[in-house]
Amino acid sequence: MRTFSDKEAIRRGVLRSLIPAPSPEPGSRPAARFPAALLPWSWAAALFLLYATVAVRRHTLLRTTGYDLGIFEQAVRAYSQFRAPIVPLRGDNFNLLGDHFHPALAVLAPLYRLWPSPLCLLLAQSALLALAVVPLARWALRELGRRPAHVIAVGYGLSWGIASAAAFDFHEVALAVPLLSFALEALGRRRFGPAVAWSAPLVLVKEDLGLTLAALGCYVAWKGPRRLGVVTAAAGLLASAVEIKLLLPAFNPAGGYAHGGNLAEDTHSSLLTTIALAPLDALRPDIKAMTLILVFAPSALLALRSPLAILAVPTLAWRMLSQVPFHWGTSFHYSAVLMPIVLAGLIDTLRHWRGTDHPLAARHVRASLVTVLAVTLVMLPSFPLAQVAQRATWHTTPHIKAARSLLDRIPDGATVAASNRFVPQLTSRCEVVLFPAFPVDARLYEYDKTRLPRPTAEWIIHDRRAPEAWPYPSGHWPYPSEQQQAELAAAQEKYGYVRVAQRDGITLLRLRHEDRP
Repeated sequence: MRTFSDKEAIRRGVLRSLIPAPSPEPGSRPAARFPAALLPWSWAAALFLLYATVAVRRHTLLRTTGYDLGIFEQAVRAYSQFRAPIVPLRGDNFNLLGDHFHPALAVLAPLYRLWPSPLCLLLAQSALLALAVVPLARWALRELGRRPAHVIAVGYGLSWGIASAAAFDFHEVALAVPLLSFALEALGRRRFGPAVAWSAPLVLVKEDLGLTLAALGCYVAWKGPRRLGVVTAAAGLLASAVEIKLLLPAFNPAGGYAHGGNLAEDTHSSLLTTIALAPLDALRPDIKAMTLILVFAPSALLALRSPLAILAVPTLAWRMLSQVPFHWGTSFHYSAVLMPIVLAGLIDTLRHWRGTDHPLAARHVRASLVTVLAVTLVMLPSFPLAQVAQRATWHTTPHIKAARSLLDRIPDGATVAASNRFVPQLTSRCEVVLFPAFPVDARLYEYDKTRLPRPTAEWIIHDRRAPEAWPYPSGHWPYPSEQQQAELAAAQEKYGYVRVAQRDGITLLRLRHEDRP
């Protein structure tokens, strides 16, 4: 039974519908709004252009490396030719599935077959990282509105974790970033089945991401269908265990997990002491604590208030407990998979605030978004995307021109031993190893550097000058300059190499025909 107020409201609505809308004034145009559905994709397109510009320009400036762009190109090149991913840069007959378990790389093989170039991988990575903004911006648009969606897109797209990945070669984790992003959006909408479906392929991207899948399963068991969550968590743990214990040793020439020694050794007197001191070990030295803060800084630390932060625990745990120092810091690609989690946690926190009746809720949301934007802009100059504003990025030096002229003298199909920065300039058309000889017997660093095997490649190209590598440490790698110079001299004095050309510190040698093995 309708009340008087209900009838009055209906009457007013009918009258309003009968009154024609006012006509626009002559010469005026109705205000056009950008379609909301295009907002996330517009950000994806803009970020792709940004990432691609940085990546391609780095490659043309000889700042990309054999370790890692050259390695991944050799693997994808093999997949495109329907071969196992044998990677000479990692050793004779080395199957890259014995280093990390990433069969998902094969999805890039059709693209590489159409365009066999390292730029194919760099642009694919740029597209994958940019694509991850779509579900985050879409979720923010639905829950928070248009302006917050723009802030979330900026926070993700310019975050230091994504910047460091976009501007350092190519890595398999680029495949995981959009998968995680779409899974997180599904979790935010309580669509637990699609969330599991999006995250399941993570186990084919890298062996440790099965633990991230397990963490997602724990979240599903906590917030959604318990059985689905338990099964997902168990599947993630089982996948990582099988890959680390069975599959990786089966492909590795040494018969073990290549990175098993990275975890910190037990230096405590008992298991109880080890467990008790594990949190402190994960925070020492100080760079670890700083990285943990910086990981959540793009969200102004608000992601820590969201249960979604649990998905970051596996990646942070193995990095902080690793014995490898560069796992502890902010360089390279190791934080890329964390950035979607951090921004999703921010959205989750802000939507709960917006959904409350607290009188200051809207103010909290606005202040938080302003803080996120400020943190993003303050951190931007210290990380690789700032290269687009540097004059050196747009200047091709005489040294680079000299290098390209000598690289062009190496014929297609040749075998080449090259300096690290020259390797990805050749991997699409030559069989390339790292000069002077690295690794030895597929072992990274674990050999006598004073007794290196003789070079056997047809060509050697070596750069005496330390490469430009901002923001990463510059210098000669993997050996000191003096040792590389000694090996270059030995190639000419002992092993039958003759100098073909030398320009601006770059030496091109060729093995005499009678000395070829």
